[in-house]
Amino acid sequence: MAVTILLTSIITCPECGFSKEEEMSIDSCRYFYDCESCKTILKPFTGDCCVFCSYGTVKCPPIQQGTSCCG
Repeated sequence: MAVTILLTSIITCPECGFSKEEEMSIDSCRYFYDCESCKTILKPFTGDCCVFCSYGTVKCPPIQQGTSCCG
C-alpha cells in the first residue's frame, strides 16, 4: 500500500501565533524558519529534524515515509 506524502504544512510561530502554509522539500530539511510577522527565527525542538516537525501541522516528507531526515 502506497503512502500519500503531504507536501504542505502550516507552521505556527510560538511567539506571536502567526500561521502560514509552507511547501516542504521532499529531500532536505528546513532547520531555520523566519516568522513573517514577528521576525523570530524558529529552530527545531531537541529530537526533531526540522521546523516542520516542531511547529507544523504535518511532519516533513522523510518522516512521513518512515525514514530518517537529514541523515
